[in-house]
Amino acid sequence: MEFARKVWHLLVAIKDGLVLLLLLLFFAGLSAALASRSGPPPVRQGALLIALNGAVVEEPKLVDPLALLLSGDAGGNEYRARDLVRGIRAAAGDSRIKAVVLDLSNFVGGGQVHLEEIGAAMDAVRAAHKPVLVFGFMLDDPGMLLAAHASEVWIDPLGGVFVPGPGGYNLYFAKLLDRLKIDAHVFRVGTYKDYVEPYLRNDQSAPAKQARQALYSAVWTDWRANVAKARPQADIARVTADPVGWLKGSGGDAAKAALAAGLIDHIGTHADFGARVVKIVGDDSRDSRPGAFAHTSLGPWLADNPESSDGKAIGVVTIAGEIIDGRAGPGTAGGDRIAALIDRAGKRDLSALVVRVDSPGGSVMASEAIRSALARQKARGLPIVVSMANVAASGGYWVSTPGARIFAEPATITGSIGIFAVIPSFERALAQYGVTGDGVRTTPLSGQPDMLTGLTPEVEAMLQANIENGYGRFVGLVAQSRHKTPAEIDAIAQGRVWDGGTARQIGLVDQFGGLDDALAWAAHAAHLKPGGWHPVFLGQRPQPLSRLVAMLRHQDDDQGDPDDADGEGAIFGGNASGEGQTRDWIGLVAGRQRDMLARAVSDAERLMSVQGAQAYCLDCASDAANGTPSRGTSSASPVVLIERLARVLGLV
Repeated sequence: MEFARKVWHLLVAIKDGLVLLLLLLFFAGLSAALASRSGPPPVRQGALLIALNGAVVEEPKLVDPLALLLSGDAGGNEYRARDLVRGIRAAAGDSRIKAVVLDLSNFVGGGQVHLEEIGAAMDAVRAAHKPVLVFGFMLDDPGMLLAAHASEVWIDPLGGVFVPGPGGYNLYFAKLLDRLKIDAHVFRVGTYKDYVEPYLRNDQSAPAKQARQALYSAVWTDWRANVAKARPQADIARVTADPVGWLKGSGGDAAKAALAAGLIDHIGTHADFGARVVKIVGDDSRDSRPGAFAHTSLGPWLADNPESSDGKAIGVVTIAGEIIDGRAGPGTAGGDRIAALIDRAGKRDLSALVVRVDSPGGSVMASEAIRSALARQKARGLPIVVSMANVAASGGYWVSTPGARIFAEPATITGSIGIFAVIPSFERALAQYGVTGDGVRTTPLSGQPDMLTGLTPEVEAMLQANIENGYGRFVGLVAQSRHKTPAEIDAIAQGRVWDGGTARQIGLVDQFGGLDDALAWAAHAAHLKPGGWHPVFLGQRPQPLSRLVAMLRHQDDDQGDPDDADGEGAIFGGNASGEGQTRDWIGLVAGRQRDMLARAVSDAERLMSVQGAQAYCLDCASDAANGTPSRGTSSASPVVLIERLARVLGLV
């Protein structure tokens, strides 16, 4: 029987291998067929249609075709912010484009800095006397920030606007860990380094609350100022001061309430909105459905408007997502991958290097690997300039220290200069089941650190001393970069997070500006004439199968079947990414609840997975301040997430 079982397992393994091989061959053939096409569809007279069926990010993550085949879940769509800005700005001066249309029906969100940049591009189109029209179902803070810059905002009759503002609650595990008899050994430096507080406390400490209040107030003030300037008629004060009274004033109809507060201009269905666009740009002769208008989608438009390659090259290296050890990414900042990328950049004919940072930090070792690589290029005389996007905190600031000039925006979240480490131990949990440890040690460090029988006082003291040394190094690097004393930096460090405006005042940031401003400064530092340079974005090129998966996931109506009667959203380029998602108010709240559960699972998993020293920012990672969807957000149901949390904590 044992022999027969082994033979059966071998046959099953062969069968699985053949199936996987056939699937890979199928995708390879499909990739080759798509690559052999003559090129992207031509640009058509009409509207530029941008259907944001996902999140706006600094650097989209690669889709692993094998993981997609095995799990069937590749996560949500991600759109590179600079592509959106470039595409919209190009539409302003092109006579073929009569209007810009943004479909936010399945928009997930994005960082405040990114959305303000896109909003500025929308303003440029309006300044060219071209309308910008937005359609949505349920707009929250990120969606409303974009919609405010439109000349017309339409909402579905069953939709509305939800303006919660930044902030929210974290989960605290101290009582639960004590009940489970799990000890969280925390080693940290920084009064405000509150990442570890959920493992030590049952509530937020007073210093952490003070810092968060100041941060959120600054970011919220920036959001309201941006919306008020773009859309003066929007009565944000009414919506936020008395949200219940505001909604009840329109009989509980969220769409009518949004219209009454001046947040939107029209209430109508997709077809109604499309009919309005038809009056501006003409109808789509290829599509007989109501509201189909002539348009060009973002992909073909970008292909028709490539970036300039004239003049000298200025390299741009992107550090986006959590900074971790290894070669992970894009979309995650693998320290070894980015360090190697920077070292290779030194062998190219680059006039300067701009570091684009959008990261809450992470591994100290990985952050130092990236910083060291940048320092090597700086020592060669290559000008190094830093451009901060939504977040450049903790390890995200560590990697910024080689910059001769640091650019940020008022809504940028930065600072969080501090480090920590967390190691759980289970000696009390085991003891209640009668399991104890005993043995012989030759030194106080023998067998340490031991997660099962506990940590010795000597090991705890050594780990704390090592963290304190790391903090001193961090402060020293910042002091050297900012031309201040370590004492001056320590006074504004301590793990505290700052908004971009305050960071500029205290010297952590040099000036306001985006990536274009950083590139221009780098060109000046390299003694290049205006117009005599172009950016080169350095990074890993996706493999053919990954490119194929991305193409299939971003299929728009120019590549689909216009006669598909099941897809009303296809009129506006909607794809399957939003299928099955409830887009009304209750659906939005349920989605936020699911994201919070996913974050709780992530926090618990971090405690249970022992890692090295971390320079990481708690609220920067969740992006509670700026509305960026967390990379860890799960599409799993709340029940599945709760079961997963219980398993991580050993409750089941």
